Order: sequence, then structure tokens, then C-alpha cells
Amino acid sequence: MGTQNYNNHRKFYPPHHFIYLPLLFIAELFGIYKTFVDTENQLLWLLFSVVIFLILYLALMLRQHYALGLQNRLVRLEFKQRYFELFNKRSDEVEEKLKFGQIAALRFAYDEEFKELLYKALKENISGDQIKKSIKKWKPDHHRI
Repeated sequence: MGTQNYNNHRKFYPPHHFIYLPLLFIAELFGIYKTFVDTENQLLWLLFSVVIFLILYLALMLRQHYALGLQNRLVRLEFKQRYFELFNKRSDEVEEKLKFGQIAALRFAYDEEFKELLYKALKENISGDQIKKSIKKWKPDHHRI
């Protein structure tokens, strides 16, 4: 992978994002179409569409819920560790003042910019997206799913 930056920092899981979900989406559209076209089996196609929709919904929500919940906890833990290493004190008070998006965005900044952007986040309440766009030298995170 090339140099990571704001424009390419998101990561996709191809089998899930580009095969499984599109196939479910196509099956859902097909079921809805057949519900209106095949009046003889309309109830069957409606049931098919409802089942596919529920599978699609669960596939999206469960994957995101478990993976992101765990990763968010790790991002917070990394923030606490990094804050302690840089300032030699606990981050509890600081962490309470920040939104998760700000904490997550700060991990892409190297130490010098981290301090500066943390100060801006606390004083000016800049968003996580603004923090990411402000980073001059991007510290990549190739491990987030």
C-alpha cells in the first residue's frame, strides 16, 4: 500500500463489501420486482424480499457492531497510552472533553502534531474530520478493519 492519507485511509473487505452485500442487494431488488410482476406468487416473493432484507440488515449491523465496538475501545486505549507517554499523566479529564471522532482522528498525527491538534480540539472543539484534514504528515493505521 502507498502512503496513507485522508483520501485513502478507509479500508474495505472485498468479499463483504463488493460480493456478499451487492448480491444480497440484487436479490432484494429482484424479490421486490417479482412481487409486483408475478401476481400468482406475490405472497411468496414478498416473503422472500422480507427475508433477504432481514439478512442484509443483519449482515450490515452485526459486522459493524462487533468489529467497530472492539476497535473503538482499542483506539481509546491507544489514546490513553499515548497521552501518558507524551505528558506523563493520566488522560481521564482530557478524554472526557473529547468526542470519539476527535480521539480517533488524533491517532493519524505524529507526536508533534498530536499535541498541537489535541490543543485545538480542546480549545476550538474542531471535529474529527477537521483534525484529519489538518494533519500535515499522516501517521498510517493499516490495521483498522
